[in-house]
Formats: sequence, C-alpha cells, structure tokens
Amino acid sequence: MDAPEVASQTDLEHSPIVRPIVQKLRAWNPVVEVLTFRGELTVLVQPENLRHTAEFLRADPALSFDFLSDIAAVDRYPTEPRFELNYELTSLAHRHNLRLRIKVPGETNPQVETVTAVWPAANWLEREIFDLFGVRFLGHPDLRRILMPEDWEGHPLRKDYPVEGFR
Repeated sequence: MDAPEVASQTDLEHSPIVRPIVQKLRAWNPVVEVLTFRGELTVLVQPENLRHTAEFLRADPALSFDFLSDIAAVDRYPTEPRFELNYELTSLAHRHNLRLRIKVPGETNPQVETVTAVWPAANWLEREIFDLFGVRFLGHPDLRRILMPEDWEGHPLRKDYPVEGFR
C-alpha cells in the first residue's frame, strides 16, 4: 500500500484550499502538517485548535466548508496518542473536499471539543464515536450512548476491548 506523502512547500503555496488556511491562521499556527494521498488532501491540526479551525473553514468565503459528511475515529492502540479523528468536509459552493485530522491525547480519558455549533450534523456522529470508542466531546449538547444500551460496560470498537465481552 502506498504511504501518504507530505505535501511540498510548492504544493502548499499553490493549493487553493491550503493557501488560505496557512496564510490566515499563521498567527496561532494550528496546522501540524499537510498530506496528500491519491488526490485527497488531509490537514492535520492540533486538537486544542479544532473548534477555531472548524469555524474558520466554514466562515472563510474562499473555503466555505459548509458540509460535514462524516467523522471517522481510529484507535491506534498501543501508540500514543491513541485516538485519531478524521472530519470529512465538503464545500458545496466551491466543490472541493478536505479531511481535517486531529490526534486526540489521553489514553484513559480522551477528549476534544465538540464542533456541533459549527456543523450541527456532528451531533450524532460525535455521539456514535463517544459510544463506541469512548472519546468525550467537551461542550456537546447531548453526549450519551446512541447505539449501545445505557448499562453497557466499555466501548466495543477499542482495540483492547475483550472480544468475548466482559464477564
């Protein structure tokens, strides 16, 4: 399988998506790296800057990422940071896509700020990730289980979850 490639400085300067992100957010520098793989653009940002970056991506007229199609969680156990979140964004006006990625710190209590105020569709997606992976979304309006019963112990999509369940 091909490995993702870190975009060159030239790619950053010429990309109509990355250029505004890098230029306008330079003051607080949330971008960790930019990756491209098979024509798909991924921007890795610091988790503490997720909400501010999300607000910018939606509000900036040059970007207008107004549609959140999915949030995918990845458990990278046993590495740290263990959890990774991938926000799949689309600009309907400009017809371009972006994957916004964060690595969530915290082995025992992973948490990150919610983006439900930016993209209301994040509500159920964040609840699903909380339920199945145990990642807490700070400020979420209704963070409770959505798939598993309320009395269920643990988070079944974690790699260290017992295959035969708890006894």
